[in-house]
Amino acid sequence: MRNRRPTVADLLSMKGKRQLTMLRVETLDEAEAAEAAGIDLVSVPPALLGPEFREVAPTCFAFPGLEYGDLVTADEYIRAAFKALKAGGDAVYCAASLSTVRRMREEGIPVCGHVGLIPSKATWTGGFRAVGKTAASAIEIWRQVKALEEAGAFAAEIEVVPGEVAAAISAKSSMLMLSMGAGTGCDAQYLFSDDVLGANRGHVPRHAKIYRNFAAEYERLQRERIAAFAEFAEDVRSGAYPDKAHLVWIDQTELNAFLSDLEAGLSRGLPCLARSGWCI
Repeated sequence: MRNRRPTVADLLSMKGKRQLTMLRVETLDEAEAAEAAGIDLVSVPPALLGPEFREVAPTCFAFPGLEYGDLVTADEYIRAAFKALKAGGDAVYCAASLSTVRRMREEGIPVCGHVGLIPSKATWTGGFRAVGKTAASAIEIWRQVKALEEAGAFAAEIEVVPGEVAAAISAKSSMLMLSMGAGTGCDAQYLFSDDVLGANRGHVPRHAKIYRNFAAEYERLQRERIAAFAEFAEDVRSGAYPDKAHLVWIDQTELNAFLSDLEAGLSRGLPCLARSGWCI
């Protein structure tokens, strides 16, 4: 059982020794489940961070993602990174330029880059498809990895790259290589919780493995939700709701006194509460 959160130095010391586990989580419930399941690393939206996150996931190493395009200048990235680290993050995921990565590293901010299929830049590699299937494109991934290393990143996600290519690159890189659909030759296996839980109702990536069928459960719950709402509406229309169990009661003596005061006030066209000691 882990008793503390790993540091960047701890993670780098594990390179090549064992496969780490990594999930993308987007709710506190998912973060709590990742902690309880012993997941090593989590990718999170920055908004999820804070005291509640660290209360439910005290030992998961967290990568808040600095969304490419939402931030533009290096100063904006640095401000957002420090805010995320202060809120409980351990390192930041960043797909920005090498100069931005370098600036953050100069400030001591641990940075995780991204190579292979990068969704925000997929147009340059032919869309949402595997990368590194030719010698030329595999060498380009290697060049990107070396450039990230030189810029000061300590880790990089390598996405949808042939396993043999990713393994060869990981073996020659000092960075922690996080595999998303890039085989077991890297340092961590990374999946989205929506895919693991079977909550994704759209396209399921080839590299994803589904362990539960939350989509079916969500559909069942939606049917139950609609049925409950419809029953409530019918009860209101028929007078079945509210019944006596749902109402607050008043002692009959107090009710009679209230009604008497109310009538006395209405007869003069003025509010009056005689028993309460005031009457306008």
